[in-house]
Amino acid sequence: MDIPQDPIILLSYVNTKLRDQFTTLEEFCAACGVEEESIRETLSSVDYQYDEITNQFV
Repeated sequence: MDIPQDPIILLSYVNTKLRDQFTTLEEFCAACGVEEESIRETLSSVDYQYDEITNQFV
């Protein structure tokens, strides 16, 4: 599955998927065939970190 490469668009995309379809980041990454660390690093570059409690990048 193609996911957005732009960090800000990726943020919106991932948070929407986490809210609507997936209960964890790990589940999202497995379903999309992407490395969790890659998502974390990309979003960290724009100062967003994954919060397991709210299941979103904040």
